[in-house]
Amino acid sequence: MKHGDFTKLAKFYVNRPGYSTVLLRCLKNHVFNSVGEGAVADIGAGTGKLTENLADIGLHGFAVEPNAEMRKRGGEIFRNRNEFVWQEGSAEQTNLSENSVHWAMMGSSFHWADSKQAVREFYRILVPGGFFTAIWNPRDIASSELHKRIEEAVYAEIPNMKRVSSGNSVTTEEMKDKLFDGGYFKDILFMETPHTELMSKERYMNTWKSVNDIQVQAGPERFQKILDRISAIIEDLDEIEVPYRSRAWTVQSTKKR
Repeated sequence: MKHGDFTKLAKFYVNRPGYSTVLLRCLKNHVFNSVGEGAVADIGAGTGKLTENLADIGLHGFAVEPNAEMRKRGGEIFRNRNEFVWQEGSAEQTNLSENSVHWAMMGSSFHWADSKQAVREFYRILVPGGFFTAIWNPRDIASSELHKRIEEAVYAEIPNMKRVSSGNSVTTEEMKDKLFDGGYFKDILFMETPHTELMSKERYMNTWKSVNDIQVQAGPERFQKILDRISAIIEDLDEIEVPYRSRAWTVQSTKKR
C-alpha cells in the first residue's frame, strides 16, 4: 500500500463520520450571501462523506474523485440521489469547466494535493468571487480518556509515527502560505465546531481500517497488532462515542467579474 492510495480501503471508508452540519450551514450562508447561490464541487470526494452532508443541507453540484474504486462506491451510495454528479478528476485537474462552481471544497484531502497546482485549478473553476474551503474532521482526542488510551495504543506500536495530516496539526499560518500563494485567493476565515458520532464497535473498527497513512507506516503485521489493541480496549462497550472537531479554512477568489 502506498501513501494516498485508497483503492483497498474504499470498502471501509464509508464507515467514516460526516462533518459538522452546523459549521457547513454557517459557511453556506457566508458563501452564498457573498457570491449568490450556485453549484458546489466536492473535490477528492472519496466515497462521499462530505458530499452527503452538502446534499443534506440543500446543495448540489459535482463530486470529483481520482480513485476509481472510491468513485464507484460513492456513485453507488448516491444512485438514488441526483444532487451531485460524480466524475473523475483531481485537485490539480478537476475536469470541471471554467467558472462553473460558486464554492469548491476538499474534505480531509487537501493534504494529498499539490497545493500550488490546486489553488490555480480552484481559481479557474470558480466564478468571480467564488470560495474554496479546506476542511478536516480529526478526533478530539484530548476531550476523552477512552480515545487517549486508544491513541497511546497506536503509538505503542509505532513510536515514531508521523501523520500525513489528521487535521489536528493544521494551522492558519500554514494554510495562508498555501492558499494565498500566487495571489489567487484572499481573506482567510477559520471555523471549528465540535460534534460527536455514536458508532457500533464494527463501524468504529472499520474507520481505523480506512486510515491510509498509519497502515503504510505500520505494515500489515504491526497494523493488525494496533487493531487488536484497540479491540481489547473497547471490548466491553456496546457503542463508542467518538468526539470530533470539524476544522475549516475558507478563502475567496480574487477573480474579478
